[in-house]
Amino acid sequence: MKKIEKMRNDTRLLTVLGPTASGKTRLAVGLARELNGAIISADSRQVYRGMDIGTGKDLGEYGEIPRFLIDIWDPGEVFHVAAFGEEFLIALNQIRRQGKRPVLCGGTGLYIQAALQGLPFAAVPVDLQLRNSLETLNTEDLLAEFHKYPSEYSPLADTSTRKRLIRAIEISRYLMEHGSTSALRDLNEGASGIPGTALSRSPVIGIRLSVEERRARITRRLIQRLDAGLVDEVRGLLNQGVSSEQLLFYGLEYKFAALHLQGELDEKQFFTRLNSAIHQFAKRQMTFFRKLEKDGFRIHWIDGTMPFSDQVAAALSLVD
Repeated sequence: MKKIEKMRNDTRLLTVLGPTASGKTRLAVGLARELNGAIISADSRQVYRGMDIGTGKDLGEYGEIPRFLIDIWDPGEVFHVAAFGEEFLIALNQIRRQGKRPVLCGGTGLYIQAALQGLPFAAVPVDLQLRNSLETLNTEDLLAEFHKYPSEYSPLADTSTRKRLIRAIEISRYLMEHGSTSALRDLNEGASGIPGTALSRSPVIGIRLSVEERRARITRRLIQRLDAGLVDEVRGLLNQGVSSEQLLFYGLEYKFAALHLQGELDEKQFFTRLNSAIHQFAKRQMTFFRKLEKDGFRIHWIDGTMPFSDQVAAALSLVD
């Protein structure tokens, strides 16, 4: 009891991460209840209003627990890791001023890394005109374009997906055009920045599932989202003026639902391709988390198939 009371008065950051459909939100909320906490979402899509089903906001899970970085931007606006850094710091400071414990929760590895470690290239601005031109290129041509702009950033760039490869080209071109060293200094001097060393030592709880369990959960959840009206949600976004091109950047559910609504995929193709793509995405998430561990982050993994009360107890035992 004394340990719990001490932890309830602690305002250090606690992080909960895991692949999609692993139960991150439920665990984070359970911990927040025990620790007098508030949730900061580390999800690249839950920031958008009206995008509830496809992003898995699970708003009913929170109850009385305060939540931040959810429903703060309108669809169609561009939210990226630099914007996340700014919003994260605002939320972190607000939660601490309230005397609560901040609980960072999500599966967007780059956002979690930015919060805990800091990313010196995160402030490079988005270039929508460049992105639109790059979308016409195949992956091989994108890689060739990326290699045209060598810099100290090159060996650090994540080029594992088209979306990340396009962002890597965007950063590389900006650094070459503005002078790599001076560009980074100018970008970061006026910004608050994302704290690094202090947060990198904060506890990180990861939810681990077997591949078979993870795949079963993903498929089951996709069926639930379709039954809940995922396609109607995407239809509504299109009717609001969000373009199908913009939806491509808002995640797999929105991309494939838009293609289905445009008649490019029939119902069976839509489900099969989306289900497969989410499985591949979850695999990439786990690869990113393993990379964080190789880079020195200590992730305390717990079994996501345990009864929920046991998961909370196991996580609390790892929080100092």
